[in-house]
This record gives sequence, C-alpha cells and structure tokens, in this order.
Amino acid sequence: MTRINSTARAAGIVVLVVTALLGSAYVLGRSLIPDQPKRATGVTANADGPHYADQTSGDEPSATPTAGGTGGPTVAGQDGSERDAQGDQFFGAHSTTGTQRLALTFDDGPDPRYTPQVLATLREFDVKATFCVVGENAQYHPDLIQAIVADGHTLCNHSWHHDVTLGNRSPDVIRADLLRTNEAIRAAVPDAPIVWYRQPGGAWTYPVVSVARQLGMTSLHWSVDPSDWETPGASRIATSVVTQVEPGSVVLLHDAGGERQGTVDALRRMLPDLTQRFELGALPNDPT
Repeated sequence: MTRINSTARAAGIVVLVVTALLGSAYVLGRSLIPDQPKRATGVTANADGPHYADQTSGDEPSATPTAGGTGGPTVAGQDGSERDAQGDQFFGAHSTTGTQRLALTFDDGPDPRYTPQVLATLREFDVKATFCVVGENAQYHPDLIQAIVADGHTLCNHSWHHDVTLGNRSPDVIRADLLRTNEAIRAAVPDAPIVWYRQPGGAWTYPVVSVARQLGMTSLHWSVDPSDWETPGASRIATSVVTQVEPGSVVLLHDAGGERQGTVDALRRMLPDLTQRFELGALPNDPT
C-alpha cells in the first residue's frame, strides 16, 4: 500500500512539473511574437463623420504611377483627386490670367444655337474672350470656328469628344486626341494659334499636362465657376460671377454641351458690371 501511494505521489509531482513547464514555454513564446496590427474595417467610429474607405491619406505617395507611367510622383488626396508631389492638383495648369485682366472662357462649343449669340453679345460690349472648343464640334461647324477667330477671340483645345477620363489614358492616346482636335480646328482656320488646352471636367493629370506642353499648349484651368452647366438660370449665373470675380480671374462658362440660353442671357446681364469694374480680354496667344 505504501509503495502504491509513493508511486501516485511521484506521478502527481511529475504532472505538475510538466504542466508548469508547458505553461512557461507558452508565455515565453507569446512574448517573442510581436502584436499584430488591427485590420481596418473601412467604417469610421463616428457614423456622422467622414468615410474615407480605402483612400490613402494626402501624406502617402500613390502606390502606382499615373497613366502612362511618366512624370514625377503623385499623391492621392482624401477627395480622390491626384496631386503632384508639391500638392498641386492642377499639375501646373493656369487658373488665373497672371495679370489684372479678367478672362471669360466658353467651353464645349461651338454650337449653332448659342455660340452666335455669345459672339454677338461680346461684340456689342467690345469684349474678347477665349473659346475652348471640342474637336468634333469644330469639325461639324467650321464656320463658327472662323467666326470666333474673325472676332479676335482666342482658341483653346478642349479634347475631341469632351473625354473627362482622357488624362488617365496613355500618353500616345492623349497625343492622338489632342492632335485630332487641333487638326479639326486648323481645317477651319489654318493659321490660327492654338496655344491653350483645357482638360474636360478639370480632371488634370501629369500625363495630359505634359503631352499638351509637348504639343505647344499651356494647360488652362479656372478660378470662378458659376456652375452654368447645371442650368441654374441667368440671374444666378450672373450673380455668381459678378460677386466672385477679382482681378486676374478666369471665368468658366459654356456655350454648348446642353441647354445654354441661361448662360447667354446671363452674359448680357453681367457684362455692363464687369466692363465697368475690370479690364476684360482674351487670353494671349503667347502665354509665358
């Protein structure tokens, strides 16, 4: 009996020792493994706060280069827009005239319904402007391109088919698009300078600015946008412009791309005020 009890006690001690050793080994092993980072869920703690999902912050370089793989590094902002390494979301595109002069710009034309009305109103107030024309519209209405130039206005390339995503395409595709647009313009006015380019939607990227520059065109953005493309009515368009402009402003307006009678009527309302307060002029054909 004594021998059995001694054997049982010995076995119990062995079990306790083994358990203690295993427990120590587990604790030691856990201490050698670094804590794993928590995986983002994509949901903010505050339901009323901003939801950034998988967007990178403005401080993190983009993991992939811009379309075409050319140019300097870019970063993605929290609004989803791209910026160059210096934080310029326009990649050097001009958004002011650089002088005291105010510039009116008209996009998406020409359009036989509205462009002639815009030209007549500008002529009445002796104002020169800049027309950012779409290539296929220039091809369909060469007479309107000729009328724009005959009145002393400046031309601007606005892509062939108003492709907002053009800047995300390869440099070769961008170049072909801009060249095709220039060819359509020059078919109507062979000797007219085309020294400006405006990216549809203001969706600038390094490749589209770079290709435009290689083709001799300076990229043009804007500083005043009355959102006339939303057709808010002539009164709201005119009020928005006259209350926002300042010396050097580039005003974005549209003479095509939809119902634009509100813009035409707004132009007649705003020009008496603008011509009294500012010097208005077309953007130069020799930008610096």
